[in-house]
Amino acid sequence: MSAEAALRAARALHEPVMLAEVLSVLEPGRGGTYLDGTFGAGGYSVGLLEAGAGRVIALDRDPEAVSRGRDWAPAFAGRLEIVEGRFGDLAELVEGPLDGAVFDIGVSSMQIDEARRGFSFMKDGPLDMRMSAEGPSAAEIVNRAEEAALADIFFLYGEERASRRIARAIVAARADAPIETTRALAALVERCLPRPKPGWPHPATRVFQALRIAVNDELGELARGLSAAEALLAEGGILAVVSFHSLEDRIVKRFLRLRGGAAPGGSRHAPAAAGEAPAFEIVTRKALEPGAAELARNPRARSAKLRAARRTGAPAGAVSAAALGLPALPGASRGMR
Repeated sequence: MSAEAALRAARALHEPVMLAEVLSVLEPGRGGTYLDGTFGAGGYSVGLLEAGAGRVIALDRDPEAVSRGRDWAPAFAGRLEIVEGRFGDLAELVEGPLDGAVFDIGVSSMQIDEARRGFSFMKDGPLDMRMSAEGPSAAEIVNRAEEAALADIFFLYGEERASRRIARAIVAARADAPIETTRALAALVERCLPRPKPGWPHPATRVFQALRIAVNDELGELARGLSAAEALLAEGGILAVVSFHSLEDRIVKRFLRLRGGAAPGGSRHAPAAAGEAPAFEIVTRKALEPGAAELARNPRARSAKLRAARRTGAPAGAVSAAALGLPALPGASRGMR
């Protein structure tokens, strides 16, 4: 298959969320070098290049996404470079300065749609959830973590109020046989919770979200990626972040407020540094959301929020995980039996 044919196939595979809004805030018509920190099917990369970006560096931790992208990258005649790696390691993988950077946080549609990846409770497959091929899988956490650790994961990363009840049920069930598939875990969670009313999300939604975040350290990656992007962006460069649930959006919002000079004076976690110049100027005072036409085409976009800020000439700084409000699992709960 030619690079052009592979590119057409990639376009048909996935529609990037809020592409028009992302391009509007990033202003790729200025030319320059842009980062697509969460490459996926390459929708943002293609959009940036076609809108005038001189060069795009695309990053993804999923080797399958990287392989697919490299099939069609030659269609852009050297203007697209695809790098395999986590955006939390951005500082070691990419050289600045950058004129803009975009992150689309969370799991991709391709990963959800492939049952063998184990992300979806709607498709039966192995309970995996790893975005890369490394580290403990969701099945290992479900079958080896202590009950208290599971409850912490479900509550802190999924905001699941029935976390203790579900953790207790998992420990009881795995004593008879390991929980190894997405459907087995989803059915167990369903038995723990009341039947949902029409229009409510599936009962296992929060548990699956929590496990995915824990398996991939998504919130830690987000915090590290935001700080690395700050250091790599040139003065005038723009950071755009699309998030899909409240935990992510709160971290992004707090990062931009803190680094934009709006740190609350009395915070014990992040007191405003006297005389420190803001590193960002906020572009989106309120998060942007998808329009009605996009929601009609792509219901998966319904929870998306876009926040953006422009880099000033101030030196890059640092923000602690506590200042960003990252949920912290108790140390003992990180171990598995």
